[in-house]
Amino acid sequence: MGERFTLSEKIDAASEAIARLLGDRKPTIGLILGSGLGPLADQIEDAVTIPFGEVPFMKCSTATSHVGQFVCGTLGGKCVLAMQGRLHGYEGNTAQEVAFPVWVMAKLGVKVLVTTNAAGAINETYRPGDFCLMRDHINFTGRNPIVGLDPNDIAPRFFSMYDAYDPRLRTVALDVAREAGITLYEGVYLGLLGPSFETPAEIRAFDRWGADTVAMSVCEEVIAARHVGMRVLGISLVSNMACGVGDMPPESDDVDGEVLDTAARAAADFCMLIIGCIERMDA
Repeated sequence: MGERFTLSEKIDAASEAIARLLGDRKPTIGLILGSGLGPLADQIEDAVTIPFGEVPFMKCSTATSHVGQFVCGTLGGKCVLAMQGRLHGYEGNTAQEVAFPVWVMAKLGVKVLVTTNAAGAINETYRPGDFCLMRDHINFTGRNPIVGLDPNDIAPRFFSMYDAYDPRLRTVALDVAREAGITLYEGVYLGLLGPSFETPAEIRAFDRWGADTVAMSVCEEVIAARHVGMRVLGISLVSNMACGVGDMPPESDDVDGEVLDTAARAAADFCMLIIGCIERMDA
């Protein structure tokens, strides 16, 4: 039988491997760049890139447009560690495998996590190309990365998810958006496992629950971040209207293409918003 490593041992091995490659770089802000949003990593200065496959115990990304690498360097005057692409449950990853890079970031000294994604709009006020600041979330993936014995060795298994999305960071984001003239709503995000899109009946139910946006990521990352005391800022790019909202289904012959097109049109505003937030963070 193969040797079984504990979660803590895996995190130690991964963080030590990354630290060796980073040299004297000490990131304090972590970025997770979702579908179509990876190009922000190209603006990181003095960058070191580390493919996910070179990190011990790290899974590789298989999602379209997710490059699958860490990029560390200077952005907005701060040392950041960006994931250019993320891991999803629908790729076959467990909840702990999705959360793993967040725990690794924390081990490396990252204090603030900025997680981003492309999401469908349930709120009929929103339009593709707008941004939504996550005020709260509904974890409807049916999974939680803290389940089991191993996570309790990292930090206590019971912890509060009140204000999971840091109020001070949300205020910073709203200020940056207002000053730059960028449309930034604030709402509740609902995360699903995927990979199938939602039915119209599900969207109607989620609307009644108070959800404003929906997608297939983020929740497990944020749970892991709060588990180890990281402050979190979450921002979604509205890539489409959710199924049945405005009688428009999100599905087409090229769903990924539609998301990438929307992200490309919003790229300048996205970069301005995220960099502006990083510049004002006290991490």
